[in-house]
Amino acid sequence: MSKPVIHAFFLGRALAEVISEKVEETFTNALSEIGKFDAETRENLRQFIEEVQFRADRQASQSNTDGSSVGYSNAQGDLQETIDELRAEIARLKAELKNYRESV
Repeated sequence: MSKPVIHAFFLGRALAEVISEKVEETFTNALSEIGKFDAETRENLRQFIEEVQFRADRQASQSNTDGSSVGYSNAQGDLQETIDELRAEIARLKAELKNYRESV
């Protein structure tokens, strides 16, 4: 065999090794990013659930100490205040979600 053929063989083999390593590195990085995103999403969901539970518990304890009920016996002003607070919370969450999406 001639030297150029042997050189071409080793060149092709080296090329295949480098491509294989780069593909493996890219695939590993992609899986790592997916894992990070999943972990962050789960953590954000956990914090959100904790916040909802905390507020529900706080409101339940307030209604028990006030002697008032959260049901249909709310006065119209209390109901409107609750609606306004929920709207403000939704707006705040939308802003946080927008900031999160922009940072990703």
